[in-house]
Amino acid sequence: MSLDNKPVYSGGCQCGAVRFHIEGALGKASVCHCRMCQKASGNIMLPLVSVRAAALAWTRAEPKRFQSSNHVRRGFCQQCGTPLTYEAPDGVAVAIAAFDHPEEITPVVQWGMEGKLPYTDAIPTLPGYTTEEDPEAVEFLHNMVSYQHPDHDTDRWPPEKTP
Repeated sequence: MSLDNKPVYSGGCQCGAVRFHIEGALGKASVCHCRMCQKASGNIMLPLVSVRAAALAWTRAEPKRFQSSNHVRRGFCQQCGTPLTYEAPDGVAVAIAAFDHPEEITPVVQWGMEGKLPYTDAIPTLPGYTTEEDPEAVEFLHNMVSYQHPDHDTDRWPPEKTP
């Protein structure tokens, strides 16, 4: 929370080149199944939350934008490609997964149901495992070095390499 009791959120792209802060109440969070959102996110759906009533500030660079229709621009990191925004005449929505704490934002409505892929509802019934439960991935994961930006603000990114 900020000093005036407004909620404060932060987030950014995978590589850390673009970061944002949002101060104020978020609007409705949604999941969009339309084909345009599928293509923009490279995924089966795109969870977004409106920030039109809050103050959005880009704190490290700004997204590059793609005009996906005559009404909408999509913001993304030009370094790593992370989808970040849906920008329409009525306001901006930010990709929920780009927030540092996406678990705090729960979608309350679905849109673009005509594009919903037929297997989407069956996903919760699929077997599920944690990353560490896959015995074939143990060595791969043990040797992995992540270059992903952490889920918090940093003064500098990427960090300076130590000799």
